[in-house]
Amino acid sequence: MSDLKALIREIPDYPKPGILFYDLTTLLKDPAGFHSLVDQLCEQYNGTTVDIVAGIEARGFIFAPALAYRLGAGFVPVRKPKKLPGKTTSVTYQLEYGTDQLELHQDAIKPGQTVLICDDLLATGGTAAATVKLIEQLGGKVAGAAFAVELTFLNGRARLPGIHVFSLLKYDK
Repeated sequence: MSDLKALIREIPDYPKPGILFYDLTTLLKDPAGFHSLVDQLCEQYNGTTVDIVAGIEARGFIFAPALAYRLGAGFVPVRKPKKLPGKTTSVTYQLEYGTDQLELHQDAIKPGQTVLICDDLLATGGTAAATVKLIEQLGGKVAGAAFAVELTFLNGRARLPGIHVFSLLKYDK
């Protein structure tokens, strides 16, 4: 994993002072690193029934379609409000500084389908927890949540009780 971590650029004080931003674009542009990351995420779910991979806007759109393709599943985007053209189902959730909202097309997930949630990073877990609610509103069953990176010190897993959470790269501070 250290070889993949070495490909991630760390940018201090972005997007605001005191935040250390983990920039995955430097890993993504490296063919071997990107292939390794996708392969290792897929290995975690080989043999698991997954009907749909739900990618969370925006960087989840990078990894989720690759996982869906390799797992023989469909892909659906979880979007911010007013980005999807059809009828949508939405969920509002709390942020540290206010609220936000996510949407899925009403016909994106059929009742009983198994859904794997995918995003680039697990931090506080609020967005992932909201995505779980959205999938469950549509009758889907969450098969797990996959992340390229987890900031373990923010304890985002605690917001996903009962969900199998897998993160490939972990940062403790």
